[in-house]
Amino acid sequence: MHGADGSSTRGALQQCPAVRRPTAFTSRRPTALARRRRPPRAVAVAAAAAVLVAACSGGGESTATTSTTAISSPTTSDSAAPTTSSAPTSTTGPRPADPDMLAAIDAALDGAPQGCDPLDTRRCLLPFPSDAYRAEGRVALPEEGMPVNVDGAGIDPTEWNRNDGFSPNTPILTHLPGLDAEASALPSWTDLEASLAADATVVVVDAATGERVPLWAELDQKAASDDDRLLEIHPAVPLREGTTYVVGLRGMRDASGEELAPSPVFGAYRDGLTTERDEIEDRREEMEAAFDALARAGLARDELQLAWSFTTATAESIAGRMLHIRDEALAALGDDAPAFTITTVTADPHDDIAFQVQGTFTAPNFLTGDGGPGNRFSYGQGVTATGDELPERNGSLAAPFLCNIADATVEGTEPAHLVQYGHGLLGSERELNASNVRAFGNEHNVVFCATKWAGMSEDDIGNAVVTLGDFSNFPSMADRLQQGVLNQIVLGRLMLHPDGLAAHEAFQRPDGTPLIDTSDLDFDGNSQGGIMGLMLAAVSPDIDRAVLGVPGMNYSLLLSRSVDFETYEAIMVPAYPSDLDRVLIVALVQMLWDRGEGAGYVQHVTTDPYPGTEPKEVLLHVAFGDHQVSELTAMIEARALGAALHRPVAADGRSREVEPGWGLPTLGYPSSGSGIVIWDSGSEPIPLGNVQPSTGRDSHEDPRADPKARRQKAAFLFDDTLIDVCGGGPCTVAPAR
Repeated sequence: MHGADGSSTRGALQQCPAVRRPTAFTSRRPTALARRRRPPRAVAVAAAAAVLVAACSGGGESTATTSTTAISSPTTSDSAAPTTSSAPTSTTGPRPADPDMLAAIDAALDGAPQGCDPLDTRRCLLPFPSDAYRAEGRVALPEEGMPVNVDGAGIDPTEWNRNDGFSPNTPILTHLPGLDAEASALPSWTDLEASLAADATVVVVDAATGERVPLWAELDQKAASDDDRLLEIHPAVPLREGTTYVVGLRGMRDASGEELAPSPVFGAYRDGLTTERDEIEDRREEMEAAFDALARAGLARDELQLAWSFTTATAESIAGRMLHIRDEALAALGDDAPAFTITTVTADPHDDIAFQVQGTFTAPNFLTGDGGPGNRFSYGQGVTATGDELPERNGSLAAPFLCNIADATVEGTEPAHLVQYGHGLLGSERELNASNVRAFGNEHNVVFCATKWAGMSEDDIGNAVVTLGDFSNFPSMADRLQQGVLNQIVLGRLMLHPDGLAAHEAFQRPDGTPLIDTSDLDFDGNSQGGIMGLMLAAVSPDIDRAVLGVPGMNYSLLLSRSVDFETYEAIMVPAYPSDLDRVLIVALVQMLWDRGEGAGYVQHVTTDPYPGTEPKEVLLHVAFGDHQVSELTAMIEARALGAALHRPVAADGRSREVEPGWGLPTLGYPSSGSGIVIWDSGSEPIPLGNVQPSTGRDSHEDPRADPKARRQKAAFLFDDTLIDVCGGGPCTVAPAR
């Protein structure tokens, strides 16, 4: 974090309890669960869908090997003893369950596919995430319990089960029949402080320390039936990597105010009722440790209606592949500039642009085939990765690039600042031609260059459509996103290297002097470019500072609150008709999306950098009332980065938060550190629930279109100073159109 003087004071969030690294905690999956089986559910519904997806943010049209980068990250052992005694802490001590209880427990066990958690019998994989689905240090999602599409194809869990834990950005899901949100006093994102109150009804704690996680909880508003309506718990900060957490629910009530009864299986654990069922007893030690962790946080055992534990993935599990391919690529490159070819140089292609330079550059390919959409990481001929295997190089690929040289650069005498640009959703490098990017370049003497975000570019629309019908295909998207970030790293090196772009006459004046300053490289991206730019900032060895426009994290939170997802739902709903399954799938997908989006890397941007990179300072420009990327997701990102917030956040009465910008320190100007600024163009506040905005205009493109916002970005990137351009008041902008 940064204080009023701009000095670095990152650490525990102000007002947010620290979330610490893990200590040993038992988390074994009952091996005897495999004894109980039932056939997977059959689904026989035909579906067909087609889609045309537009870019979220609009805009204009020789090999050497090195050892894998070692990541300093804790590990969690399944065989380690719990930190406290495993003896039951119920006041009456253990005693046998009565016949009725045993019959109810047997029904719960018999009604689930192989390997499912009987704590929540509504659907296999609930509650999610859970250490019931983790064994021998890895995730162990049961194949028979995975969601099934209308063609009867279940999601293949192989890639998920390579993880050593669940996403640190996961939503926490369970189904409680009859649950009423108001009667249960579910904590809201409008008052995160209340989620830490002594009497909060939904609690998540660090199992080792008992420290609480700020959060909000909500019932899925999109579900058509209460039978499919999940309770969704959203941590307001990323969870620590490689850490075990315990979820505790109490005070859960129905609409009449009556408390909900715990499930028979949970009741047996909570009340110390022995069952002589291996499926139950093998997990009792784990449950006792969970009760102890909650007790340290002030939750009485006898008031709990449901509790369970889960463990998050380590940094190695999340980022190991990305760092490996980065290190291999840069080692192969050595001191040389990447190979490139300039195909066209066009004079005066657009207003504010003197020359547009197009070409291709060569990047190592770590995907199968030609590295195009649908290809997965290559692990060698005929090898299917099931554990810690790392991708192998499979030749090279040619990636496109586009650079715009501003009128101001050609007409002036000073070399231009170099900025790498990130485009919006399923877009392309041609977003450089957007009027706001051209204006930024001309106002502040910037040469922008861009390539496609492979994995989420216009080339990937077809593969995205395939994935929405069968999520066994999602690993191809996650893998190609990482290849796409590698392509960005190679482009950055090409921009900086004296034998790269600067050596070509297109980037020189007639007298041979350079048009570009290769001493420094910065990043600017919008929408998806802001989301993915966070990941690039974490792993790029060359980028100095980054501006992330209308960003957010993570996709599992963002999607249901984005109008863009309405297009995807038109394809996903026919393929996966169950409202419950679709929420669960999005949560599952976050486990792999972490590998290829900013949320998986956010804990290593401003502090605790990965080996081979330096800490970065980051500026977030957020649109109040954004229809496409909810500002809730940007606030989580800012807390993770330790960014200071411009206050006042908005004009009086505009924010729905009890304390606008909870958990963030106030930005003091001028500042040399990271910051977040909310830009208000008059759009309506976002909805309270997990639904897309449906009224008023979308503010998504407004911040980048404003000259004073661009002036703040320029000062942050080029002068290393965050300045106040809002006169000490709320930051307001005119609607872009």
